[in-house]
Amino acid sequence: MKNLLQQYKPFLLFLGKFLLTYLLLTIIYQSYLSRFDASKNEVDSFSQLVANQTKSVLTLFDTETYIESHPTEPSIKIIYKGQYISRIIEGCNALSVIILFISFVIAFTGKWKKTLLFILLGSVLIHVLNIARIALLCIALYSFPEYEHILHGVVFPLVIYGIVFLLWVIWVNKFSLHATVATKK
Repeated sequence: MKNLLQQYKPFLLFLGKFLLTYLLLTIIYQSYLSRFDASKNEVDSFSQLVANQTKSVLTLFDTETYIESHPTEPSIKIIYKGQYISRIIEGCNALSVIILFISFVIAFTGKWKKTLLFILLGSVLIHVLNIARIALLCIALYSFPEYEHILHGVVFPLVIYGIVFLLWVIWVNKFSLHATVATKK
């Protein structure tokens, strides 16, 4: 048993760090969300920020774009070219994706300064690309409403998760301690 643990020690350390980080960040995030009353249709402030930033991007294409609180659910409606196109809910803010990203980076340990910088820059990149993704989705849904399922359910999630995967590959191959060990061999 001891040999087995020794043999799989790197994997077990990775898994332990990942799960611990993911659990801790998820608990913090859930604690943050609990401050908002969904039964009163309250939207968390970060999702509100995402809605405002998405509106700002969409006004580049249509100055009449605006957002408003949804009257019957905790979400924000996006009105584009005079038409209710989409709504932003808590799941659209990409914080759960950022938590996943951070957990992986921490699990694949690197030097602490590089780790913090990569987490910060990666999280900002994910946020900015998420805003662009939502804005492009709204424009696509306005022009092609019949493709809502494939656009919202397949194409645009692939974009955000594809970017996260690419960031992970860059982290592991360029900055993590694993990359340092691999280049020394």
